[in-house]
This record gives sequence, structure tokens and C-alpha cells, in this order.
Amino acid sequence: MAFVSSGYNPDKPMENRISDIGPRKFDEFYPPVIAKNKGTWLYHEYIQPGVYFHVAESGDKVFTVRVGGARLMSTTHIREICEISEKHCDGYLRFTTRNNVEFLVDSEDKVKPLIDDLESRKFAGGSFKFPVGGTGAGITNIVHTQGWIHCHTPATDASGPVKATMDVLFDDFKDHRLPAHLRVSLACCLNMCGAVHCSDIAILGYHRKPPLLDHEYLDKMCEIPLAIAACPTAAIKPTKVEIGGEKLNSVAVKESRCMFCGNCYTMCPSMPLADTEGDGIVIMAGGKVSNRISAPKFSKVVVAFIPNEAPRWPQTTATIKKIVEAYSNGAKKYERLGEWAERIGWERFFEKCELEFTHHLIDDFRDPAYFTWRQTTQFKF
Repeated sequence: MAFVSSGYNPDKPMENRISDIGPRKFDEFYPPVIAKNKGTWLYHEYIQPGVYFHVAESGDKVFTVRVGGARLMSTTHIREICEISEKHCDGYLRFTTRNNVEFLVDSEDKVKPLIDDLESRKFAGGSFKFPVGGTGAGITNIVHTQGWIHCHTPATDASGPVKATMDVLFDDFKDHRLPAHLRVSLACCLNMCGAVHCSDIAILGYHRKPPLLDHEYLDKMCEIPLAIAACPTAAIKPTKVEIGGEKLNSVAVKESRCMFCGNCYTMCPSMPLADTEGDGIVIMAGGKVSNRISAPKFSKVVVAFIPNEAPRWPQTTATIKKIVEAYSNGAKKYERLGEWAERIGWERFFEKCELEFTHHLIDDFRDPAYFTWRQTTQFKF
């Protein structure tokens, strides 16, 4: 009724409207050549790493120049992106799901001036602001989560390891030398909002210790039933503890059942999980979403634990580089990393990547859904 009292007429919702509700319809932002040929594109081809074009039934072409973007951007950086788009692309651009930025033009004559402008822009230290690449049989931008800068349950940083890893893999961002495209992702805890379970190489932050319990303040700061209900493995139960001669309501954690996910800390600030010694990185490999050649796959743990080594994470980056080089040298054309590993056998995968195999890496989890639910549209699987 508040809307009615302020003059809103439900029978004429657009009458005297002074503001919009929600974003404008997406197709208002299409470049003209995209809007004209929507749904009629025939094929695309790569001109060079980071540059490709699509051809429509009408014969129209749209040329795309892809550059690496950042998960966190300053307003000055975003303004510079917009300025480049206004200068070369009539104000049109798009962001990809992997944080790349794509500039779209309708003529091949506009491509070279755009690339020259992008590659001429560098930071004070000399690195590219807008590196062109990330397409085809190479490495595109790394998807990652929030990490230490924002999230409350990370076991590792996000931006730090990603920057260090991309520095090591940067040549493959600007090249097409790999057998197929290779996706790298990072999630800073095993809640995996970074979708690392379906990436060729995954960097996963991992807690190894159960939450600390601040019994003195737990009942004052938390609703204990919510903390108990938040645990996916039923590792938390109510209890009473005595502090200073006073009995207080609190919780107890069965450590053998704890999976170190941090859900309890989300509900209860008196159950922190972060620990310098216990937190670190797990490397996973072999996942994919694509149906090409074989069905989608979950990635598997190939390195059980690497300690956090900020700011450059040398052991993590060296391990990933070894995996990429072994894959590049051993896989067949169009073969994804997981398909290569399954073809040669995971034992040989560990040998070729110079990784130590331990009992922690045995893949013994098989939920019934793994067998009974269809995981692909390819009926032969």
C-alpha cells in the first residue's frame, strides 16, 4: 500500500514513472552487425592468438580482439577500457565468463590499429595492460574466487596465486602451441565457487584443521542450532562447557567427520577455520565440461598439499608449469588434459609430470549418481 500512497497506480504501472526497475534489455547493447545477424552465424576462424572472426549467412563478418582482464579492476582501468572501445569499436565491448575483455569491430581494417593501441598500453613496470590472447589451443584467463581480499573462509589467496601462475604461463596465453585449449581455475576453499572441479588444472585452497572454538563468546555471538545445521557432515553437536566456574552453552566438533568447509564459520564467527600451518593448496587435474571426444569429467587430486608461499607461490607455479609442459609434449591434437591422462593411464601421468603419488590421491569416491545420472548429451557414453 506504500506504493499506492506515494501515487503509484497498479492499473497503470508506467504512469508518471521516473525511474527504471532492473537493467535494460540485453539486446539493446548489441553491436549493429550482431543485432542484424543474430542467430544466423555460420562459422568462425582464428587469425592469430586472441583475434578471430565470425561469418554470417549474409556474408557479414564481425572481428573480435580478446585481451586478458582482471578479476578486480580499478575504476581508472575500466575507464581506459571504455575509452579504447569508444575510439575503435563505436563503444561496444563484452566481458567473457573467464574475465577476458573482447573488443568487436565490423571491418578487418580496424583490427590492426586496435591491436597496436592495446599492446602499446603498459603499466609503469612494463607489463601489458591489455595483453592480446587467450583463444584457441592455449591458455585463457584464470577464473578465480575472492580469496583473502574479501571472502571469510579462504584457505589461500585468489588474486596472488593467479597472478603468479599467469606470469609463468603467459607465453601460452599469447600462443596456440598446446594440443587443445586448457582451462585453469582457482577456488580458495573447497566450497569451490570457482568451479574448479571441471577444469583441466585446478588450484584449490584447502583447510586441514577443524574450526577453533571460542567457547566464551560462542553462545553470545551465534545461534547454536544454525551452526549445527550448517554442517554438511553432522560433525557438530551441542554441549556445555565450564569457564570461570560458569557453565556455558557451546558446541563440540567431531574432528574425524569434519570436512573443513567453513560452513559453520559462515553461521558462527566464534568458529574460525583459518590456520597458518593447516591452510594451503591442492592441485587437481583432468576436469572438463565439453562433450567433445569424451564425456564431461571431474578433476582429480594430483598434488595433495602445497603450503601457502605468498607472495609468489613458487612451488605451486612450478608444479603447474610441469603439468602443462608434459601435456604439451605428450597429448595428441584436440586431446584435453584429462583425456590424455586416461589414454596413457594415470600412473604414467604422474611419471611424465614428475609428481609423487601417495595414498591420499586414490580416487575412491563413487556416489551412485556418478553411475546412474546421465552426465552428457552424447548417448554413446
